[in-house]
Amino acid sequence: MPEKRERCLEMKKELIICIIIFTAIVIGNIITQNYTKQSVNNLSNELEELKENIGGKIGENNNKENEELIQKINDITKNWEERHDKLAYYIEHNELEKVEDNLTGLSSLVKTNEYPDAIKELDKCVFILKHIEEKYAFNLENIF
Repeated sequence: MPEKRERCLEMKKELIICIIIFTAIVIGNIITQNYTKQSVNNLSNELEELKENIGGKIGENNNKENEELIQKINDITKNWEERHDKLAYYIEHNELEKVEDNLTGLSSLVKTNEYPDAIKELDKCVFILKHIEEKYAFNLENIF
């Protein structure tokens, strides 16, 4: 009889440990998913705003306005670099590098006044960001 009690206590301990581990995983996933969603939405909104500004400059060659666009891109890149470090803990680096590559390409295209190509690069960047958000979402499709 004492052996049964000991085994029952061991099973309860194992169950409690499993519940704690499962809870930690779910809470960690919720936190990382919220941060990812916040980061993607923030950057996507900034890029959409930039897209509107670039769209209004097509056909123009105003250096002052071009400098403003370059400054906005630099601000967006700085914002991304700040978020990149935290995202790199749980998102594949090649996914994050794709965003960096697109931001770099976007910057160089704006500097050379190639606005239609810059908009294409900007759209690719937004697409990749949305892909990252969907890929790391906590749902049954991604779990299995």
